[in-house]
Amino acid sequence: MMENLATCVHPEGRFSWEVHKPGFRVANLRKEDFLAPVGYLDGRPISNQANFPPGDVEVPRADWIYEIRNPFGFKGATYIGKKWADARAADPDLIGLPPPARVSFHQCLEKALGRQASAGLLEKIFALLPAPLKTALATTSTDSRDLTRLAEGACRFYRRAPGSPPEALVYVDRGEKGPGPEIHDHLLFEALANNPHLPDQYKLAMVLRPGVQGNSPIVGEFKDGSSHVFEYLRANSYIPWGHYAANMAHDSIRYSMASLKVADMLGMRHLYYQRTYLRLARALSISADTRRRPLESAELDRLQERISRALADPGKASGLPFKATLWGWNYGFDFAPSGYRLHASHQQIHQQYAMVPAQSACYCCGDLVQQFVTDYRRQTGKGFFEAYFQAVASNRRLDGRQDLPADLVVHADSRAMLMVPKAQTSQWELQLVCRRAVGHIAEADASDRRSLDKGLFLAMKILTAMGARMITVLEYSRPFRARDHDQRLMYVFLPRLPQSPGAFSEAQLRWINGHYPEDFARACRRRLGAALGQWQAGSGDAENRSPI
Repeated sequence: MMENLATCVHPEGRFSWEVHKPGFRVANLRKEDFLAPVGYLDGRPISNQANFPPGDVEVPRADWIYEIRNPFGFKGATYIGKKWADARAADPDLIGLPPPARVSFHQCLEKALGRQASAGLLEKIFALLPAPLKTALATTSTDSRDLTRLAEGACRFYRRAPGSPPEALVYVDRGEKGPGPEIHDHLLFEALANNPHLPDQYKLAMVLRPGVQGNSPIVGEFKDGSSHVFEYLRANSYIPWGHYAANMAHDSIRYSMASLKVADMLGMRHLYYQRTYLRLARALSISADTRRRPLESAELDRLQERISRALADPGKASGLPFKATLWGWNYGFDFAPSGYRLHASHQQIHQQYAMVPAQSACYCCGDLVQQFVTDYRRQTGKGFFEAYFQAVASNRRLDGRQDLPADLVVHADSRAMLMVPKAQTSQWELQLVCRRAVGHIAEADASDRRSLDKGLFLAMKILTAMGARMITVLEYSRPFRARDHDQRLMYVFLPRLPQSPGAFSEAQLRWINGHYPEDFARACRRRLGAALGQWQAGSGDAENRSPI
């Protein structure tokens, strides 16, 4: 019954998995031995004899490996090494990354040359650095002196007077392309502009002032105290029909989650809801006020209610030119000195969104979930998310231990649940799922939206407190015309870790992990209090976590 679905969620509302306890014999086909010392201990050689067994190799008890099919059958399987995971079960504080070290090339030069080294000599040394070293310094230095010296060589600045802070970039005539900034080293320029330790005046001149990165129209705005968000239209986009970006504005500099305020998150999400609702309203012939101002919360609520009723009418929804919503967030940036880009984001926290056209050929990741839940109901007679929530509520630890917590939930309220999936596709994956039958944001009322915004804020604060510096977040939404309404709106958080670049295993959807999901949830809950306090202070939300 479950063979084709390949999921760990049993229709009875429990998780299932495999435990591999390998033991095997290997024929030795080597002809010669190549014995040599590999090192010396107190003058005595350490031999490599163990690498050259004389006969066949017997492995009676290799390390155990847990194999858990992903809850969503199309996402592969996760493999957890018991030895690694047992160590983290004993100490969940091992699940985390240290903060980046402070780096100053100026201090190194001062120690080597003395503090009397002339500005001219320092400028010459910086200019002579090989390009890979400049890139490494641009991405890792925490000394503004390093960064401003590199910036002066990466581009040309306009100043009102010699020695004054940069006012803007110097532009040059590029012929048919029109005027453009004079940038000498584009890779170095981008690496510098993404370093939070670059002085704000340089950030403004290089990348933050509206217009310096191109002519994308600003078509929306949210302002609340010191929080200011622009909505950019990216007409010429990698998304064939264009997309929008809710981007922190030039006067609200936010390069990290540590600096992101609750109002910032609410502002970015408000622009997403507002744009999506207005586009749906127009397509459904629902009147809406589109004067040059943001919609008030009450207006947004009323518009959402009218759209939701219209979408429930098959006659009205049948002619909708949109298939589903598309939303994503790339947080963090890094370049390798070799020039390899390690994450897709750029300066300033921002979120992107679009609407997928109704043509059947247009891809939407939510379609995969819809097909899966449809197949699950057909084969088992039960709704997938009903079984999934039951399995989360009755979860048993993979290692079978009764003395340690088995809870996969990090935080939950009456509308949404932030949890660790039983089979993580990123070592630190989290999921935020609507608890009601809400499949997309057009069905999400004010309370649903508030819970989702809160969950997004908490998840990102928790992950970055643990040391994550690059995180991809994506939305799985139900297609507007889907017949099976079991699919729940879901957000997935996928941190990119330093020692997990993704290779042939991940390309086969075989996800390797070094901890039990229950212990990762425990590690996240240890950081929950601080994140929850920030949310409550910024939003006035005093709602406590409710049981599942």
